Amino acid sequence: MTNTVHVELGARAYDVQIGPGLLAGAGARIAPLLARPRVAVLTDETVAGLHLQALRDGLAEAGIAMEALALPPGEATKSWPQFIRATEWLLTRKIERRDIVVALGGGVIGDLAGFAAAVLRRGVRFVQIPTSLLAQVDSSVGGKTGINAPQGKNLIGAFHQPSLVLADTGILDTLAPRDFLAGYGEVVKYGLLGDAAFFEWLETAGPALAAGDPQARVRAVTRSVQMKAEIVARDETEQGDRALLNLGHTFCHALEAATGYSDRLLHGEGVAIGCALAFELSARLRLCSQENPGRVRAHLRAMGMKTDLGDIPGDLPGAEALLALMAQDKKVVDGKLRFILARDIGAAFVTSDVPPDAVRAVLEDALAAR
Repeated sequence: MTNTVHVELGARAYDVQIGPGLLAGAGARIAPLLARPRVAVLTDETVAGLHLQALRDGLAEAGIAMEALALPPGEATKSWPQFIRATEWLLTRKIERRDIVVALGGGVIGDLAGFAAAVLRRGVRFVQIPTSLLAQVDSSVGGKTGINAPQGKNLIGAFHQPSLVLADTGILDTLAPRDFLAGYGEVVKYGLLGDAAFFEWLETAGPALAAGDPQARVRAVTRSVQMKAEIVARDETEQGDRALLNLGHTFCHALEAATGYSDRLLHGEGVAIGCALAFELSARLRLCSQENPGRVRAHLRAMGMKTDLGDIPGDLPGAEALLALMAQDKKVVDGKLRFILARDIGAAFVTSDVPPDAVRAVLEDALAAR
């Protein structure tokens, strides 16, 4: 039960393979890309303990040797110190331009390893093996790589497409429930931005998906990747349509910065809260029906997810401080912040025409309800 989604980008096109058991067969799938039978793997310590031996075995079956560097887990790894450590390690391993770097991990490792591959010898190919739901449906596909800066998230990076993505849905069984649901925030996002029928299916199938139904998981990951692939093929470097993928992210990135990129708020949790706030803002601007925000929140709550600012533990700054954090967002153009809003579930659009007072009011009301 392996599905393949082709990301059509001309000379940079690649396949995303989705299904259980792909880690065990990784060697046969990666071998055609190799000029010599060796790879360098970047991972984190948690993932290494769970999956590195299985990858080593899968590669060995095809006669491929590997060396691995395990970085500390967590968002703080997406920083200059660990990036420098990773690139210097790759150089000591004499990784050449024709070699392959493998990113085995969640979004943090995928982003960092992809950026390292992008700048190493001015560009080395890499393969994504995403181990979290969030990475499988979102960050491993599309070529966005990078690290965080003190000024904000993902502000240093490059577009560098992978040569192959292996999304082993069996790996999702090892995720903690909170991590799985954080990734589900990105799955819901796809339905909300462009596929009302997919969102409707999630309203029904979501509990089974969270409980481990393998077919539901393959279907959810496949549809999410299909939607992302279609948008990336139209707009690889985010000049237009690709910004739709940031539904919920303008609020999310500000909340992540406000919580110090800590485990107080996981990225997918911030996306879920951000989607709810984006629909709330859309409803207040009379762009979508007043029922839409309630329906979004009802599904998120039914899944046991964070839906409101009150679900974030600890103190948060005021509305003005959150607005200031939003102003650092990469989606600022000519000093104006672009929002992804919605005319309905499944009908998102990009706009810079959002009154700051309306955003401030949404934030003030959300903070007051904490």
